[in-house]
Amino acid sequence: MMAEQKKRALISVSDKAGIAEFAEALAEKGFEIISSGGTYRHLEQAGLNPIKVADITGFPEILDGRVKTLHPHVHGALLARYELASHREQLNGHGIDPIQVVVVNLYPFAQTIAKEGVTVAEAIEQIDIGGPTMVRATAKNFQNLTILTDPADYSAFLEGVDPATGLPSLAFRLTMAQKAFQHTFSYDMKIADYLDAVVADERELTRAEDETLPKVFRMSAERTEVLRYGENPHQRAGMYQVHGAELPDYVTQHQGKLLSYNNLVDMEAAWRCACDFDRATAVVVKHTNPCGVASHDVLEEAFRRARKVDATSSFGGVIAFNREVDEATAIAINEQFAELVIAPAFSEAALKKFKRKKNLRVLEIHLPDGRLPRGLEFKRLDHGLLVQDKDNKRVPFSDWKLVSERQPSEAEVAALTMAWQIVPHVKSNAIVYADADGAVGIGAGQMSRVDSSKIGIAKAGEAGLTIAGCAMASDAFFPFRDSIDAAAAAGVRAIVEPGGSIRDEEVIQAANEHGIALFFTETRHFKH
Repeated sequence: MMAEQKKRALISVSDKAGIAEFAEALAEKGFEIISSGGTYRHLEQAGLNPIKVADITGFPEILDGRVKTLHPHVHGALLARYELASHREQLNGHGIDPIQVVVVNLYPFAQTIAKEGVTVAEAIEQIDIGGPTMVRATAKNFQNLTILTDPADYSAFLEGVDPATGLPSLAFRLTMAQKAFQHTFSYDMKIADYLDAVVADERELTRAEDETLPKVFRMSAERTEVLRYGENPHQRAGMYQVHGAELPDYVTQHQGKLLSYNNLVDMEAAWRCACDFDRATAVVVKHTNPCGVASHDVLEEAFRRARKVDATSSFGGVIAFNREVDEATAIAINEQFAELVIAPAFSEAALKKFKRKKNLRVLEIHLPDGRLPRGLEFKRLDHGLLVQDKDNKRVPFSDWKLVSERQPSEAEVAALTMAWQIVPHVKSNAIVYADADGAVGIGAGQMSRVDSSKIGIAKAGEAGLTIAGCAMASDAFFPFRDSIDAAAAAGVRAIVEPGGSIRDEEVIQAANEHGIALFFTETRHFKH
């Protein structure tokens, strides 16, 4: 198509990684290099001979570089349909030479706004205009040109480019165009998110400091893996990485089969629960519900206690720890079938023990502070999207309100605190019975709260654990006194719940009749 034409590459990049070497390789293949601004200076300092954009357009850069490439001598070459004789004639008539490859990535807007103390004015100056215009124009015209926005693609271009036409394969050009539009889409999304929080008064622009729900919920995610199936074999499923929320090396899988959809959901549920504790803690999860949680100075003991709470449900479960897993804990885990083990670290001896269970998935999770991840979560409905903050609010004991006549003992306060830490991680209706070291019985996901109360008591009995003397936590208020009566009959001595029912007085009266210490937190933890 353009075999007799000279070959030209237009280069204007913010990320200059490898660009001098790439430009040199292009020059060796017969390309003239066109550039401007900082990229021009960078290439010149590297010993190359780039042509200034101003020499192509016949017009100097103006407005402190805000206008450089927005010119027909640039965009005519980028948008021309070279297969049309009329377009070629128009280019010739205006003295516009073709360009075969455009190498552009955009001003570092995301990096700029991530810096502390950046003003709105400084952020606005990092909104690229000419760059996205060139990217979109070239990507639109991928049948005639190549757009490169990622340094990782330079070598593939060099390997595949035709020396005569200056073009790689059409398939490669299409892939680069797809990547380019994602590049500009993600860039514009970041700008829009930032500007949503900008406030204008008469004199200046400022950015609201308080975290509010976005006016528009925007999300871009790239598929990183196709899963075998979803919750059930007839459902398609994939794993996607959200752009702008990357956590480098978030998960290291040491061994085991590929993670399934259900594994990943359970993994997050177990890890969030484990992260919620300061003491060394073990969590066993089945179908997103903790069936055992325990804390102990010795991690092996914490795990054995957590598994004991519901040994039947623990079979085939997902296990999470907030400490490095040692050899003794690994031996204990191997005593029963488990799907997945998660921890911030594993000793070499522990990993060696796990090798005996080749199908066991062993995951090391890395987070900067090991605490509950913040941010938003969403659920897709058939007709829309529900968006909310993650439930990270934790009301300390010092802020609870004692509403009963009886004061709790020190041991009961420790048990109440443990129960209240566990209950936000249990599906509603949620009831947790606990002592100071962990759960004793858990009732989850029932349609009535009293049923959850009874199930938790039954689970404790099956495990050979006693409810007598334990504390009880409820994720929401008790609508009737029946759950209090059932707990009292089992020997519960202290209860914590949000309060807020129209029958709170009836519930308080029941607690007083049974000699139970009752606290209200005024914070609900529904989990649907």
